[in-house]
Amino acid sequence: MLLQIPPSTFLKELREQIPLVHCITNYVAMDIAANVLLAVGASPAMVHAEEEAGEFAKLAGAITINIGTLSSGWLRGMEAAAIAATQSGKPWVLDPVAHYATAFRRDATELLLKLGPTIIRGNASEIIALAGGAFRGKGVDTGDDVEHAKHSARLLADRHGAVVAVTGAVDFITDGKRAFRIEGGSVLMPRVTALGCSLTCLVGAFAAVRPGAPLEATVAAVATFAVAGELAADKSEGPGSFSWRFLDALGAIDGPCLDHRARVTAA
Repeated sequence: MLLQIPPSTFLKELREQIPLVHCITNYVAMDIAANVLLAVGASPAMVHAEEEAGEFAKLAGAITINIGTLSSGWLRGMEAAAIAATQSGKPWVLDPVAHYATAFRRDATELLLKLGPTIIRGNASEIIALAGGAFRGKGVDTGDDVEHAKHSARLLADRHGAVVAVTGAVDFITDGKRAFRIEGGSVLMPRVTALGCSLTCLVGAFAAVRPGAPLEATVAAVATFAVAGELAADKSEGPGSFSWRFLDALGAIDGPCLDHRARVTAA
């Protein structure tokens, strides 16, 4: 079971198209998420106001929705953007950050799931909880291994007709029929705030390139993230130097390097 489109194809086309990615993300993630997209070659827009989110979503190549710093007004903007994305045939990515923590978050996530996300990205605890399983997450931090979330990911993919990405030490991505695992990255990545949230935005950028291939797009984005993490870690002395070296690695990575270093296998 091989990828139908290699990651290098997505990276090349992303840099040619420079897709506009509408990111409704949290306060903590805005800076790093925008810089990640700029580094790889995409164009970020952080638009969340309910008065304009639906209208703006129609202009973008993809929409990403992250509930990290949720409020009622932001939720209305998220809902409008998701509806507009679906109506205009644009892929959109849901990042249900700590959705299990409060009733407000659970209700918001349930609402957004009903609007049909193209891709769902989360850590193992978030994905397990979303599928109704017993989880060990605490706040935004996972307490579960990706390996334990595979069954939940497949259930969610089948239930919602979406690609589901479980990210962690070894990533797992499935559309319910096919599945892939991706190795790589660095132990320093969880020590840089909101880096996982920025991955959600990167997935949106790759999905914008080929809206009809969300599974391959997600694999390409996650593989690019993992390879850039490895390249940055080779020269980093800690989280601080890793952060800026990671952006440099995203900007410098090319297709041959990506395909050579990406460790993607069927799962």
